[in-house]
Amino acid sequence: MTVKNPFVWTEISVNDLARAKKFYESVLQIQLSELAAPDTMKVDKDDPCYFEMLAFPGDMMGPGSSGTLVKSSMSKPGAGGIMVYFHAEDCAVELSRVAAAGGKVIAEKMSLGEYGFCGVAEDTEGNHIGFHSMK
Repeated sequence: MTVKNPFVWTEISVNDLARAKKFYESVLQIQLSELAAPDTMKVDKDDPCYFEMLAFPGDMMGPGSSGTLVKSSMSKPGAGGIMVYFHAEDCAVELSRVAAAGGKVIAEKMSLGEYGFCGVAEDTEGNHIGFHSMK
């Protein structure tokens, strides 16, 4: 039996989409793109379920998970909730970009033994995010 990764989508809540976009593009050295709501969903700004999203680059048909930054009345950013870890070649590199991008490092790169390394940062919206690498 093939084991599949259980996560298929991630949404990181933000208050300021432009500020968060700048932070993630700077730290991860990627480009986020606007993700429009599906035609089947109501997109009226007065709708309580209205949301705006910026997508991380990814292969929707590939293994693992991709996702978005999302501004919505249904969720709010902040520490203490779900934590997302981003893949990195060397997590110290991404951590070194955090402060200049407006965030702060919570935990510098640390060893996880045979499972590699990780570090934790706070983004511009108050979310705690992690970075994971094998070196």
